[in-house]
Amino acid sequence: MLFKDMRNRLVPEPPVVVVTGASAGVGRAVVRRFARDGARIALIARGVDGLEGARREIEQAGGKALICQCDVANAAELEETAERIENELGTIDIWINAAFAGVLSRFMDMSLADFDRVTQVTYLGQVYGTRAALKRMLPRNRGSIVLVGSALAYRGIPLQSAYCGAKHAIQGFHDSIRSELIHSGSQVHVSMVQLPGVNTPQFDWIKTNLPKKPRPASASYQPEVAAEAIHFAAHNRRKSLKVGFPTLKAIIGDRLASPLLDRYLARTAISGQQDSELVSPDRKNNLYEPVPGDHGAHGRFDAEAREYSPQLWLTMHRGASALGAAALGLALIGASRLVLGRRRG
Repeated sequence: MLFKDMRNRLVPEPPVVVVTGASAGVGRAVVRRFARDGARIALIARGVDGLEGARREIEQAGGKALICQCDVANAAELEETAERIENELGTIDIWINAAFAGVLSRFMDMSLADFDRVTQVTYLGQVYGTRAALKRMLPRNRGSIVLVGSALAYRGIPLQSAYCGAKHAIQGFHDSIRSELIHSGSQVHVSMVQLPGVNTPQFDWIKTNLPKKPRPASASYQPEVAAEAIHFAAHNRRKSLKVGFPTLKAIIGDRLASPLLDRYLARTAISGQQDSELVSPDRKNNLYEPVPGDHGAHGRFDAEAREYSPQLWLTMHRGASALGAAALGLALIGASRLVLGRRRG
């Protein structure tokens, strides 16, 4: 759609973007990335402090924000929220499913209520969000939906059985609905972004029954790297994006040597997901209620988190990467022929 700017020129109307989990972490970084486009952004989360903080950032960047305090695990509530968004912001162009929850615990030490809650937020929250978006996008035959996954959608690790199970479920869900959309000839696109460990506040509020503070299982990236990948996926018709070499290593390693990887993770991943400091007795978690305050996008691992992913750049610029590889190959062939020619001479 077009609208007239201050100089009476016809310019593209800013897109309407919905972001779940918008108050903190990856979702907050995604909000900031789309705010740079001047987008109209609907902010879905439970924590009002973080939502207000995200709204201020969008407005400072020149965009428009709509706060939608909502629990994505409630399908009816999410459907009502989608209706409100279209009534107040306009037709939804992009829907980003970034909300999730987790529990750091051995499976048999975790309550079934906690397991259910993680599944409802992390898996069904994306299902409900996708359904609300498709209900509106399919009749218009346009729109983009991004499912936010993880390397753990392919390779489960100890202490995160509920979260890993949910991410695996999203992967299967994505394959199914993508095939259905292709069969119907729909122009609505659904993609999935598989993230590595990300430096977000989740490690300070994820529920845990372990003695020491949670930490990423592997080298982590700053949330801006994840946000850039999600923004790219929303605008390009790729089935999936896998972010970071740790994600590729986890996926390839599981395919080649899954039983060996089970044993390796059994030895390293229990202690590897715990920091050196003990968990505080008054520590709050966000499994059932949001933790008060505006926590922003970053966690406490800024000093070690990676700010850039060469692998992501290559993925996003695969045409240029292929040309570069071909040119390098031709140059090597030419150099080898020159050397052989000199030896024969």
